[in-house]
Amino acid sequence: MLDIRRLHMLRTVAARGSITAAAQSLALSAGAVSQQLAALRHDVGVDLLRPDGRTVALTEAGRVLLEHADRILAAMEEAECAVAAVKGTIGATATLAALPSTVARIVAPALTALGTDHPQLAVTCLVTDQAQLRELTLGTVDVVLGQHYHHMPETTPKSIAVSPLLDDPLLVVTATDGAVSGSDGRPVGLRELATDHLVVPPPTTDCGQAILQACQQAGFTPTPRYVTADIAAQLTLARSGLATALVPRTAIDPATPGIRAAPIGDNPIQRFLFAATRRTETTNPTTAAVIAALRTAARQERTTHLPPT
Repeated sequence: MLDIRRLHMLRTVAARGSITAAAQSLALSAGAVSQQLAALRHDVGVDLLRPDGRTVALTEAGRVLLEHADRILAAMEEAECAVAAVKGTIGATATLAALPSTVARIVAPALTALGTDHPQLAVTCLVTDQAQLRELTLGTVDVVLGQHYHHMPETTPKSIAVSPLLDDPLLVVTATDGAVSGSDGRPVGLRELATDHLVVPPPTTDCGQAILQACQQAGFTPTPRYVTADIAAQLTLARSGLATALVPRTAIDPATPGIRAAPIGDNPIQRFLFAATRRTETTNPTTAAVIAALRTAARQERTTHLPPT
């Protein structure tokens, strides 16, 4: 009979591209992973991995086994969640991956509420904007607080269940005494920003790509003066009057002095925040509790006032 842990290791190696990377994500030594994969190869009697430059790739037999392994692992998780649902009790641990821009206004209130309502539950929070859904698919995290921009292609895997949280438009942020577009707080057309000194995220990020596409739809290609994914840095540059920033509403503290935030009047850039988990986890009371806390925090966020103008 095939060992479930070895099948999980095979899936992790296939996703990470190397035994070393898989071992790091599994908190094991590379030697231990290699040993288990060698045992799995012995069990099936055929090579499952082959060298591919500095990485490893699945053989044809490995791909076939992985297809079955995915179904087996999903069925096991679904069975565990079904039993947990019958018990109806909240577990002791959960792992949440969240975008940096959501920590202050959604994640922190949600974790505070969970600590009050379910003190036995310890939630580990990974603050990252990189490959969140892949980590969810691999089982590294239980819940993701992710984002999707309305005019960008949908990339959510079918194995992932998504719960909408909040519509979170990007706002035009300037200094209160700035002379750049939108400094009076009125709605701003993106085209008005064509000659502004912009600070934007790198085009390799979801937000950077969304801004680039929206500006192009408005009739210009932005030539930013500053490029950074650090929203605190973006707001500092805006507050100093050095740049105009395009920042998600939830990332702006209403009490921040020295800035104005104006909506985009045309070609709005809208991101949708969502909570996601594996479909096999939807009945798990622990996962459900985390998502419920995120929903509550998101509802409260909808009533938050924008920074003073």
